[in-house]
Amino acid sequence: MADDNSTSPHVRHAAETDEGGRGLYMIAQLSDLWGTRYHDRRKTIWARQPLPHGAS
Repeated sequence: MADDNSTSPHVRHAAETDEGGRGLYMIAQLSDLWGTRYHDRRKTIWARQPLPHGAS
């Protein structure tokens, strides 16, 4: 996920009637680590998910 906005992302809890604000919350729930990489004119949000047991 990437965008041109230079603000730092933060997890928020969207209300039922909100149109947005769920993406990073879902990333945080489904991954064991996430972060932000800043580039010249954009930023990238990355996430790390654990492999299922038995997967290699």
